[in-house]
Amino acid sequence: MKRILGIIPARYLSSRLPGKPLVDIGGKSMICRVYDQCLKSASLTDVWVATDDQRIYDEITGNGGKALLSSTKHLTGTERCFEAFEILKSRGEEYDILVNIQGDEPFINPRQIDLLTAVLLDAEDPIATLVYKITNDEELWDENVVKVVCSLNDKALYFSRSPIPFLKNTEKNSWLQRANFYKHVGIYAFKSSAIASLVQLQATPLEKAENLEQLRWLESGYSIKTAVTVYQTISVDTPEDLERARKQAQLFSTSE
Repeated sequence: MKRILGIIPARYLSSRLPGKPLVDIGGKSMICRVYDQCLKSASLTDVWVATDDQRIYDEITGNGGKALLSSTKHLTGTERCFEAFEILKSRGEEYDILVNIQGDEPFINPRQIDLLTAVLLDAEDPIATLVYKITNDEELWDENVVKVVCSLNDKALYFSRSPIPFLKNTEKNSWLQRANFYKHVGIYAFKSSAIASLVQLQATPLEKAENLEQLRWLESGYSIKTAVTVYQTISVDTPEDLERARKQAQLFSTSE
């Protein structure tokens, strides 16, 4: 039986929404909502929050969850996940796969996690992630929505904040009718044999241009397997996103 570790990296500081992990969403903090959703996954052996802030640590452990205090110097969530992986390894815990779960998606569907882990277990690639079909122009042209194009065998070719592929000689208001576009869902699964090498990579030109860490891996020659999820998620980055999440919580609570 493969052992799969779910890590939720969480920082207290956020330029657009300070204290984001601890904001209240329908009577429960966002980080606790994410954690509770991960516990519903059938594939995860363990779930931990890795944080640089005592308040987030206390929030999780005070509600019966598992948390680790990590360095304040990490530049990416991947680095924070790797530190947590190493801490647990030093305690005798061994895992075959590490899943990096975003701490700002309070309604992540546990089936997304199970799909992702199943894809990576069946793949030769060291990394796997999810994509979701774009169905409206707002997302297509929003630079905060990361787009991805994939090969015929479902490997990521490129990620961009711009709409890709570019449709030549086509009016922009009809792009969605002429081609399929996919946005990146920011959850990653890594094979434990590769994660140490990945975090040692230096930032690359394409990564710096788009401000997307996954381009560092592609540009360095690592392949990323993708799978299409049918579940939409809400990522909370701004006060407006938070209000949408609070409205969603009212519906979510009735379906739990």
